[in-house]
Amino acid sequence: MIKKDESVEITWKNGETTLLPNLWLRDNCACDLCRNTQTTEKLFQLAQVDVNLMPETVDLIEDELHLLWPDGHRSVYGGSDIRALTIPQTTHLRLWSSEFRPQQFDYGKFIHNDSIAVDAIENFLSTGTILLTNAPTKECLENLAPMLGPLRETVFGRIHNVVVDSTGYNVASTNLELPPHTDLPSYSWPPSVQALHMLVNETEHGESIIVDGFAVATQFRNAHPNWFDRLCYTPVPFRIFDDNNETFATQPIIQLDTGGQIAGVRYSNQTMQPMNPVRTGLNEFYSAYHEFSTRITSDKAKAIFRLEGGQILLVAGHRVLHARKEFVANAKRHLQDAYFEHDNIRNHLTVIQRRLRKIGNTSLQ
Repeated sequence: MIKKDESVEITWKNGETTLLPNLWLRDNCACDLCRNTQTTEKLFQLAQVDVNLMPETVDLIEDELHLLWPDGHRSVYGGSDIRALTIPQTTHLRLWSSEFRPQQFDYGKFIHNDSIAVDAIENFLSTGTILLTNAPTKECLENLAPMLGPLRETVFGRIHNVVVDSTGYNVASTNLELPPHTDLPSYSWPPSVQALHMLVNETEHGESIIVDGFAVATQFRNAHPNWFDRLCYTPVPFRIFDDNNETFATQPIIQLDTGGQIAGVRYSNQTMQPMNPVRTGLNEFYSAYHEFSTRITSDKAKAIFRLEGGQILLVAGHRVLHARKEFVANAKRHLQDAYFEHDNIRNHLTVIQRRLRKIGNTSLQ
């Protein structure tokens, strides 16, 4: 164990070494004075101590780190707790292409069985899509709220009815082919989860199509890193409107997280607006956009299947593009869709996992 000017170097019993900044140590003291024990919210204010703070003493007792600070405050840290924080908390993403089909889960069991709900949500977080079967053939998307969180309402409505309508404001209201796209790119923060509930589908053709935007973007990045960067940093305008509403946003087609990993794809050829024609680098952007669009619309990327009445397709709105083939408008076809938020689904997964652990612990007593 070595105490340095800005950090403490700890060698644990297993031989592992961890370098812990002094300010991090003081900021993360978990004693009753520094954190509310009921909520775990932090009470300590880092600005209360000197930026060059150093502990007076540092002791490693068993698997606990004990520190005494200049003001007499004592902090204790569990070694296992510190080591757990060094492990990245990430969801394993399963990328897919044309051979993929969404995992199916029974609608009723998803609603009422916690274990099945955990399997379904974990699968959704990994692949970006699942298919709920045996759902009612009447309006029921509101019933998903206890599992997925409150519906995300937009200016275009809460639950949207997609039927052939000569007065409709977009291609979805026709029987024409609908190319791969993400919904509402004209929002600064588009809905991150979409539920597409087929009430009845008696038409010929009109198969559903989904594309893994993360898989396509990853392949695109590997093949054309410079073009990939161009789509990450070039803002693109999108607009969706009707007689009563107008939405507009300017954002890149590919979004990265703080670690440089792909975090979102915003793609909608039909709602993309003209860009400034004298913008610097526009030729490079269009070369990149052309290649990315070619990959998005390639048969190799499209998982194609028929969405039947009583089925609900869930898609991650910032990852999975959806589409449909042209159909013959000679029979009934009625789709309803609504939006939810990714964070609320993660919340529900945590809550039901906690509930299942509690039940398991009780059964062992």
